[in-house]
Amino acid sequence: MSSHRRVKVLLTNDDGPPGPESPYIYGLYRHLTEDLGKAYQIKEIIHGRYYYPREPEGEGETSEKSRPLREGEVAETSRCSSPPFKTPATCANIGLHNIYSGEVDLVISGPNLGRNSSAAFALSSGTIGAAMSSSLSQTRSIALSYGTVIHPTPQEFFEPAHRLGSRIIQYLLDNWGKDPTGIRNGEVDLYNVNIPMIKELLQEGGMKVCWTTIWRNGYGRLFKPHKHSEPSTSAAGPDADVGVPGAADAEHLVFKFSPDMSGILNPKDSPVGSDGWAIAQGHASVTPMRATFAEAEVIGLVPATDIEGGIRKLKL
Repeated sequence: MSSHRRVKVLLTNDDGPPGPESPYIYGLYRHLTEDLGKAYQIKEIIHGRYYYPREPEGEGETSEKSRPLREGEVAETSRCSSPPFKTPATCANIGLHNIYSGEVDLVISGPNLGRNSSAAFALSSGTIGAAMSSSLSQTRSIALSYGTVIHPTPQEFFEPAHRLGSRIIQYLLDNWGKDPTGIRNGEVDLYNVNIPMIKELLQEGGMKVCWTTIWRNGYGRLFKPHKHSEPSTSAAGPDADVGVPGAADAEHLVFKFSPDMSGILNPKDSPVGSDGWAIAQGHASVTPMRATFAEAEVIGLVPATDIEGGIRKLKL
C-alpha cells in the first residue's frame, strides 16, 4: 500500500476518553490524521452520540446529532461504550459494519495504558481482542500498547512514543506481511505492537524496534481477599498500580483484583527474541499474529542482512 494514499483509520481503545486513565489516545489521533489520513476515533459507546474533541488534550463534548464543528474543535468522532457495548471489540465491529461500513482501511486498537506483551497479558487483553475481532472482519488491524515503567510516566515521553507508533504503523501498512493461512488474502491477520515508555525514546536515533514472538509465560494469584464488599478494580492496563487490599472478611467471600505481576513485569528469563525480552531490553516489539492467539509465520519477514545475532530487527 502506498504511503502517499490517504488511509482511513478506525481508532478504538478500552481506557475511555482523554484523561488520566487514557492519556495517549488523543496524541496518537493527531499523529494519525497528519501521517496516515482520516482517523475515525471510537472511544466510549454512549449509544451513538457524536464526540467533538478540542486542542490541546482532546477533551470535548458529546451531541445526540451530528453538527458543524465549533471553534477549537478538530474533528467529529463517535463515542461508543457502556453496557451492552462495553468492549473495544464491540466498538470496532459497530464502526466497521454500521457507522463506517466499507470505508475503513485499518483498525488501530490503542494506545493502551500499559503493555500487552507475553501470553499472560495477550490472552486477556481487550486491546488485542479488538484488533483480532477486526481482523476477523477482513480488515487490517494493529494493537498498540505503551508499557508503563516509570510512575507517573514523564510527559516528555508522550510525543516520541506517538511519533514512533505512527512510524511503525506506516511501515506495517507499506510492508504488510504474507502468511499462507491468513484469513485476508493470505496476509498476516494482525500485529501486536508494544512501546516501553522509557528514556530511550528520547535518545538520538530513536528506540530500537524488533520483530518478536510471544513470550509463552503464565501467572499465578490474581486476587486477594478483601474486607470491603464494594467492587474495586483498575480500569487501566497491567502496569497500573492497583494498590494493596485489606484483610479478608471472615463472613464473606469477597476478593479484590491484586495480581502478583513481579515476575511478568520484570522478567529475568524471557526467551531472546520474545516480546517480553524486547521490553526488558528497552526495545519496542512488533509481533505478527494470527487470529488464533498465535504468531504468524511470515514469508519474507526480514531480509537476511537485517538479522544480527539471531535478533530480527525492524528497520523503519
